[in-house]
Amino acid sequence: MSHAAPNAGWWRGRRVLVTGHTGFVGGWLCAWLAQLGARVSGLSLPPPTSPSFFASTGIESMLARSIIGDIGELAAVRSAISTSEPQVIFHLAAQAIVRDGFREPVATFATNVLGTVHVLEACRAAASLEKLVAYTTDKVYRNNESGRPFVEGDRLGGNEPYSSSKAAADWAVGAYWESFFRGAAPRIALATVRAGNIVGGGDWARDRLLPDAIRAFSQKAPLVIRSPASTRPWQHVLDVVRATLVLAERATSRDEPAEALAWNFGPRPGEVHAVADVATAAAQAWGHGASWRAGGDAAIPESTALSISSEKAERDLGWRCAWGLERAVTESVAWYRESQERPRGLLEFTFRQIEGHVADVRRGAQ
Repeated sequence: MSHAAPNAGWWRGRRVLVTGHTGFVGGWLCAWLAQLGARVSGLSLPPPTSPSFFASTGIESMLARSIIGDIGELAAVRSAISTSEPQVIFHLAAQAIVRDGFREPVATFATNVLGTVHVLEACRAAASLEKLVAYTTDKVYRNNESGRPFVEGDRLGGNEPYSSSKAAADWAVGAYWESFFRGAAPRIALATVRAGNIVGGGDWARDRLLPDAIRAFSQKAPLVIRSPASTRPWQHVLDVVRATLVLAERATSRDEPAEALAWNFGPRPGEVHAVADVATAAAQAWGHGASWRAGGDAAIPESTALSISSEKAERDLGWRCAWGLERAVTESVAWYRESQERPRGLLEFTFRQIEGHVADVRRGAQ
């Protein structure tokens, strides 16, 4: 089975705008785009954490422009698109923490729903734009805790503020496709990415498993996890970014209904692992007596079983994860160690991880 990889010739010199470029996944996407030779601009609030992938790598030096602005303001989105004249837009800017959705539901809906609508509305007047890829989440599905892998045609809805706000954003993309883009000339191709749980170096968000692990291990303390038996579709950020780039190269047909715009990206169902498995792999990769224990605040409810099917991506894009759980966690921990021991060379290390990933993709490695 072929593992699809981005076509450097397609990206070289192409103008790209990434919303959320100061975030974790957005930063990795910008790094890979820059390595491919794209002309990359970004629109985002300042980095959401300190430290951050954006600041630690100095990726801003590789961008055509970095625009600090809020997708909650339509004028800011329009200005960024007018300035950068993108041919491709990747929309990643969002409130992305499940537990923060409980703490700040109004802000979560405002950013994730209205922010996405602002991007879509601004794209209607973007003369240069060819393609828009918007991130939602694997949590958009109405989860009945069965553990059955969700497919793209399953019912959406979410069970809490974060997931339901992302489901609404997903619906907004479909509505704009049917109402404004599908019959437009020239045509703008749309797609939505529903990615499983993403791990990788440079994620410093709170209430995320691997960043919490690195913080604990660095302080020689055990990682405390709330739900060790809960299962998630874990994957490395480079597998997801690779899928995103390959998807953007694909043209959307006018014949495709709104439901066909969505793409699941995650490991195969048999490779879905429990939180405890990730914690154990992280402790082993870190070494030095690192450990974990169950505990912590479980007052905010979270789903216990989540799995998605990536059969569509494997069939139509030739994509699947190249790195299994152990490799994904090992590479992530290696990045965090590099950030502590040789921080000045972190951008070069990031590029080497991308190159190593592509080499593994070509070998079909797991």
